[in-house]
Amino acid sequence: MKKIGVLTSGGDSPGMNAAIRAVVRKAIFHELEVYGIKNGFQGLMEGNIQKMNLGSVGDIIQRGGTILFSARSEEFKTEKGQQRAIEQLKKVGIDGLIVIGGDGSFHGAKKLTEKGFPCIGVPGTIDNDISGTDFTIGFDTSLNTIIEAVDKVRDTATSHERTYIIEVMGRNAGDLALWAGLAGGAESILIPEKKEDFKEIVDRLKRGHDRGKKHSIILLAEGVGSGFDFGDRIEKETNLETRVTVLGYIQRGGSPSATDRVLASRLGAKAVELLINGQGGRMVGIQQNVLVDHPFDEVFTKDHSINEEMYQLSKELSI
Repeated sequence: MKKIGVLTSGGDSPGMNAAIRAVVRKAIFHELEVYGIKNGFQGLMEGNIQKMNLGSVGDIIQRGGTILFSARSEEFKTEKGQQRAIEQLKKVGIDGLIVIGGDGSFHGAKKLTEKGFPCIGVPGTIDNDISGTDFTIGFDTSLNTIIEAVDKVRDTATSHERTYIIEVMGRNAGDLALWAGLAGGAESILIPEKKEDFKEIVDRLKRGHDRGKKHSIILLAEGVGSGFDFGDRIEKETNLETRVTVLGYIQRGGSPSATDRVLASRLGAKAVELLINGQGGRMVGIQQNVLVDHPFDEVFTKDHSINEEMYQLSKELSI
């Protein structure tokens, strides 16, 4: 292993720059050449590759987003697109590749590994929806962004005596909604992994109102459905004034938290170690604060699951 490449793919997440920094500096520490590939797999096919040095990643650990930019590419999913990428890797002489992204990005990394170019995946997504790791890069920062918004919305909800639906990201996973709901004291948390009885939600709101509670906060994961549709149903059933806030892409931006910076640094460095040791087709992760790695196939075949204990606790505390 003489030369390695690094790219970011899919949706950006806070901490990706910290991971890039760790990859570059760990590689240089071990006397490897390292190349940054801009615009993900699309940039790889187009040969948008540049050599990186220590200065290339100076003062980026605190920055959100990704200095390598990110893009989704339908062409790369084809055999022709993958061959184009391989030609570019051969042209530069890159021996291994580190892909920072989510599940879709790892499928691309697996294809390249099968074609003779070992790839290591680093989980970077705010959704925390990847099997084989307790946390993904960006989740903690996004969670804190949501909690800050929930606290502010609660001030308004209290002042105007309203019910607020707050729709958060997460794709088909409910971790952001669950963690933010528990941390923010939400009255109800709706996530894709659990089928919530609408009548139970309505009854809980009515019980609160009957005992003098003037406002409520409901966290809704986007994978469940539209916050506006749900808000209309709530208002019709309860006659309580209801407002909806969709946080949107604000959840993906901002300076990464200390937790995400440390996680990204550890995972990025671990990915370089795996390539140096001749491994490929694997994802690095963290479980019970211990760095681990799993084959891509294992990551793809196991479904991400929520913390059942936390979910039950959230229901018990929202009575």
